[in-house]
Amino acid sequence: MRILVTGAGGMLGTDVVASLRAAGHDVLARSRADLDIAAGPVPPEALGGSALVVNCGAWTAVDDAESAEAQAFTVNAVGAAHLARACAGAGARLVQISTDYVFAGDATTPYAEDAPMAPRSAYGRTKAAGEWAVRAEAPEHWILRTAWLYGAHGPNFAATMARLAGDRDSLSVVDDQIGQPTWTVDVAQLIVALIAADAPTGTYHATSSGRASWFDFARAVVGSAGHDPAMVTPTDSGSFARPAPRPAWSVLGHDGFGAIGVEPIGDWRERWEQAAAVVLGASA
Repeated sequence: MRILVTGAGGMLGTDVVASLRAAGHDVLARSRADLDIAAGPVPPEALGGSALVVNCGAWTAVDDAESAEAQAFTVNAVGAAHLARACAGAGARLVQISTDYVFAGDATTPYAEDAPMAPRSAYGRTKAAGEWAVRAEAPEHWILRTAWLYGAHGPNFAATMARLAGDRDSLSVVDDQIGQPTWTVDVAQLIVALIAADAPTGTYHATSSGRASWFDFARAVVGSAGHDPAMVTPTDSGSFARPAPRPAWSVLGHDGFGAIGVEPIGDWRERWEQAAAVVLGASA
């Protein structure tokens, strides 16, 4: 299958391109310089005859979006709408990457795929608007919400913790934000699986199973980097005031995969053990 990937040079996009090619697909990798979906309407022919488009392009600077919401909206919502219209015109399916930030973050059980969106940050609002645009403009779509991403091809929490552990005697990390650390390779492989299953249009949650706090994840990372996990101590979000509010609860449910016979990503800790050498080796 011919597949176009936008944002192909980013942390997720790089692994999506590699995984699709390894699965035998003909991949057109497009960076923003190659195809700027936010610049204006995207003509269907710009998709190069692709049967499927994976939109990994996004404004992901969460804090900066608080003071530049219009710019973030142009990328995350207007850009998604442009791409969705092009896909509809070309008869291509669109895979839109979304985020846990579309939810309020105040739940106590995993968010279902059809839970009401109630974003509390500018970034979350722009990504929610992108979801609405895709549903309205592209009848054939998969919306994949992911969260707490780490990988070998871009800055991320795991690489930062490993670096800091080598420079400091102790680290304080918040333990009152709960989510699912997720490897970009696993998200990419999940897209491959959805293609193979010819999954129905809809919204799916592309996160690891289980749950952890940032403190839990930091300890796992520090241990994998060869340091004593005890050097990581817990603190609360009040100690790290930032412009954008962080969801206290980012645990997403995976019932959508059970309904279509696709295995969700495994437990976050087991997946980190598989990923650690690749991710930390890249950041060394």
